[in-house]
Amino acid sequence: MKLQDIKGSYDVIVSLGSACNPAVQLRRHNLRTFSGPLDWTVSLSLSNVSRLLKNKFKGFMELENMCLIEGAFDALDDGIVLEGVKSHLVKDTHYDILSVHDFPIIPNQDWTATYPSYKEKLNYRIERFLEKIIFSQSVLFVRWAASYDQAVELESVLSDIVKGQFNILILYPVDGLEEVIEMEWGIDRVCSLKVPNIPFDNSTWDYVLQGITINN
Repeated sequence: MKLQDIKGSYDVIVSLGSACNPAVQLRRHNLRTFSGPLDWTVSLSLSNVSRLLKNKFKGFMELENMCLIEGAFDALDDGIVLEGVKSHLVKDTHYDILSVHDFPIIPNQDWTATYPSYKEKLNYRIERFLEKIIFSQSVLFVRWAASYDQAVELESVLSDIVKGQFNILILYPVDGLEEVIEMEWGIDRVCSLKVPNIPFDNSTWDYVLQGITINN
């Protein structure tokens, strides 16, 4: 699919990672209508995301599969920075997906102390996400970074899940690139674009998302 082919209005537009930049840009363009379970995570492999979707998030971020990773990022409340608060990096080893903003570093307190409230919020987001993508008449999925084979896999998985029409927009970052270039992958319902490897570059996202709207 070409970029022009995916222009139009959708009932739902969601981010599939690989980091928070798609969610941030969808919100900036008023295309993000709810919080998704992958919005503020790092998922370097789209194959793991496809496996997660195929399993309908079964086992995702279960405590027995999570481990603390060295490092810290800003703590967020649905994308809003909590001033002066840093967050632990916590990895789901089953799906190799990293939570980077959800577990505030609290002095003299283990990272697991806030897990119950996090998991309750995550389960709600998963339930709502699945309901939206399964039953909406039109859905656009947005992903930063994917290979051809991973895109084929994702399209196949979503074909078994989504009851309505859907398209997949993949931004394929390339170092040193200065413009957006359409790629001819020839995959049904997939538009793939080479883009500058600047994840939060507003000009790239403005160009890509122009003409895409959300149904009221």
